[in-house]
Amino acid sequence: MALEVLEALDSARTQWYHVTAIVIAGMGFFTDAYDLFCISTVSKLLGRLYYFDPSTPNLPGKLPLSVNNMVTGVAIVGTLTGQLIFGWLGDKLGRKKVYGITLILMVICAICSGLSFGATPKSVMGTLCFFRFWLGFGIGGDYPLSATIMSEYANKRTRGAFIAAVFAMQGVGIIFAGLVSMTLSAIFKHYYPAPAYINDPVLSTQPEGDLLWRLVLMIGAVPAMMTYYWRMKMPETGRYTAIIEGNAKQAAADMAKVLDIEIQAEQDKLAEFNASNNYPLWSNEFFQRHGRHLIGTMSSWFLLDIAFYSQNLTQKDIFPAIGLIDKDYQMDAIKEVFETSRAMFVIALLGTFPGYWFTVFFIEKIGRYKIQLIGFFMMSFFMFVIGVKYDYLKNEGKGYFALLYGLTFFFANFGPNSTTFVLPAELFPTRVRSTCHALSAAAGKAGALVGVFGIQCLTVGGESYKIKKVMIILAVTNLLGFFSSFLVTETKGRSLEEISGEDGRESELTPTPNNRVQGSRTETM
Repeated sequence: MALEVLEALDSARTQWYHVTAIVIAGMGFFTDAYDLFCISTVSKLLGRLYYFDPSTPNLPGKLPLSVNNMVTGVAIVGTLTGQLIFGWLGDKLGRKKVYGITLILMVICAICSGLSFGATPKSVMGTLCFFRFWLGFGIGGDYPLSATIMSEYANKRTRGAFIAAVFAMQGVGIIFAGLVSMTLSAIFKHYYPAPAYINDPVLSTQPEGDLLWRLVLMIGAVPAMMTYYWRMKMPETGRYTAIIEGNAKQAAADMAKVLDIEIQAEQDKLAEFNASNNYPLWSNEFFQRHGRHLIGTMSSWFLLDIAFYSQNLTQKDIFPAIGLIDKDYQMDAIKEVFETSRAMFVIALLGTFPGYWFTVFFIEKIGRYKIQLIGFFMMSFFMFVIGVKYDYLKNEGKGYFALLYGLTFFFANFGPNSTTFVLPAELFPTRVRSTCHALSAAAGKAGALVGVFGIQCLTVGGESYKIKKVMIILAVTNLLGFFSSFLVTETKGRSLEEISGEDGRESELTPTPNNRVQGSRTETM
């Protein structure tokens, strides 16, 4: 049993409104990635500016470990919280109603992240952490809402590619985080030259750097501001209006306008459809039908983000340790920002960015499931090689290190970093889709926190034996992610209602209990 409005969405040809939805939702992810990852380009500058210790003139100022973890990790804590709250609100109030709130939060808090209530290190870091928490809170809402909106707008032939394209804008945001930091630091370096730290510990830290890091953070508000108007013009998804609000007439009218076709409302048929799918999230029926998939999406995203965020947030420590950039004492403060940003930019451009778009182009051919398995396995393999051969790569094979390190990013994104975002938007029923995506994404951010407060503690000093240990740990983590992926299943080419069992037909994906469908056989998951 399928409603005409849902069948119309599933069979619609790709047209301009699909492209518009990808751009509108994707710009949110561009902003998300920029705001979350730009902090890595300036965190060492913060240490030089606010934590220089004259009693240790041989060492540039560094953020204390606890402060470093808070500065880089507090936005992720906010993201986790925002995912859970906005994901739940997306199912209760509507996707569109809360979609604009996330952007407003991102704009305000990105700007305020560059402000300070006071001049002492404690007040500056306190202000920064406060606003980055709420910035992360807004970013968190974008994960379940963007994925759910795109999955409910898309047709079943290209749904995976469309959702992956939204997420691929994260790669563009990471590139721009490096590019903006690199460009601004190059400008500042030209106008405010300074000696290397080893030559003059005091003058090597330009006071103008205090403006540099603020500009880098505040620029994150620009793409969010550009997107707000168009996001508010989007209609509510037809699936939410029909299935959750129970207004088949409005859903048919909205989608008929978008698709430029005539659609029957089928209000009577809708009542029958909803009666067969009216079970809550925390029910035995939900866990019988979807529990395995929820455990699979949560565990695989958790394990993936331990590795993915550890990679991204520890680049600033690994690059000088391996010799890809100069040692901190060989540079002035702004040059260190430039060198770190340039290395991040190159890795993102050559490794991170192509991986996202390989997923977009191949996800409907290879499938989500195989891409996730291949990605986890290859990440594990390359990290294991880096860990075992680290001393050789550091001393004699820097080019090989850069290649292997870039390949871990490539297969993260042509792999589980993309598919863990796509699958939760497809596997679960409309009534709880946003919440289930939020639970999966929040599990991922819990993994990211393991990376921030656990893995980053091992790399912050740049000691070789600790970096070797980190790479082996992450290789094992990715291998666990490979095995957890067997809990999810392939979804390509199927309607959302067929995947979730909402259409009343039992499938290999979702068993339908006897009391729901007459004559169906009982299956367990």
